[in-house]
Amino acid sequence: MAIGADLLRLHELDRLLGRPWFRRFAYTEAELAVAAGYGPDRAREFLAGRFAAKEAVLKAIGTGMTGGVRPCQVAVLKGDDGAPVVRLSGAAADRAAEAGLSAVGVSITHKGDLVLAVALAAPGGRDGTLLASLAHAVNELFPS
Repeated sequence: MAIGADLLRLHELDRLLGRPWFRRFAYTEAELAVAAGYGPDRAREFLAGRFAAKEAVLKAIGTGMTGGVRPCQVAVLKGDDGAPVVRLSGAAADRAAEAGLSAVGVSITHKGDLVLAVALAAPGGRDGTLLASLAHAVNELFPS
């Protein structure tokens, strides 16, 4: 298992978010579509949270932001229950597979002008989900 975390202030991305090339580099079309449905302040908060989550995920899979993986290859979408769901593609998916990691979970929190994201990556359980992976790890540690 591996963990990654990222903390940033909302204003850190302000200049970059105004640049179309950065938006294409950092976000998926689905993430940008969600942000476009919000007002300016909420969109800024949403995109900052997603960026922090992407950095945390990239740390957890062992590449960081300079390891040949683009942030847009880490999609942080909303699950049916509203919680963030991570989907890897391209080099991000390849790197995770090389590291034996098939399940990635992330938590994002906002407080004032701070955004914190924490990611956990693990070998997947039978269905490849993080929950199954954690259950498998517990069963290995404490067999019945």
